[in-house]
Amino acid sequence: MLEKKAFKETLDTVLRGHLTLSHPIFLELLDPKRANIELMRKVALQGYQLTKNFLGYIEHLHFHCPLPKFKRALLINMYEEETGRLSGTANHVVLMQNFIAALGISDAERDAAEPLMATRALVDYRWAAVKDPMAYHVGAAAVMIASEGQNLETKAGEARHELLAKAYGLDSFDLQFFSVHQQEDIGHVEQGLNLVTELCVTSVMQNEALDAVDRTCELFHAMYENMYRAFCLEATA
Repeated sequence: MLEKKAFKETLDTVLRGHLTLSHPIFLELLDPKRANIELMRKVALQGYQLTKNFLGYIEHLHFHCPLPKFKRALLINMYEEETGRLSGTANHVVLMQNFIAALGISDAERDAAEPLMATRALVDYRWAAVKDPMAYHVGAAAVMIASEGQNLETKAGEARHELLAKAYGLDSFDLQFFSVHQQEDIGHVEQGLNLVTELCVTSVMQNEALDAVDRTCELFHAMYENMYRAFCLEATA
């Protein structure tokens, strides 16, 4: 079994070993010279499938959390997700809806969108993880580390909202979903790392948590690969 500091560092290393912004789909999405608004709309609608479910994950983690100080932190996370008051914005689903509307997608089209197979797999994996109190450390690792950690990545020193602004001419209001998460999730990931480190008191639990981070990151990559094949490769076949 790893001592706590080494285990926390290993969790962080596994997270940062998965660089989704290097996937070819982001060359099409984020390079101003190649910006593809139709592709961006399709990708945004898949991202919306994740956003709609995220508060539910946090609610389950809060309800089942066995450590009081982390339970309070999760309550604060839930409050921000639901209200946006801590960031001075709005409900985080609404923030994503604002971004989707800025891309020219109607509410009806947004609400009718269905997840691709890999998007559904990511959604379902995390639901299964957070609903099992006996595997709480797995759910916490999947959501608080691997999922919230996706928003920390930058490309050439620029965050997603900065790259999207350059590519599509969107303003700060349109991109609040990304700018808020890029800032807040630094703290959320740190909370997740500390929580999972405290929870995992055996080598088996540590390995399960590490596997959950790795698996969740792989599912994110698979989601982008599914979109790339469905929206880019098939379109040119």
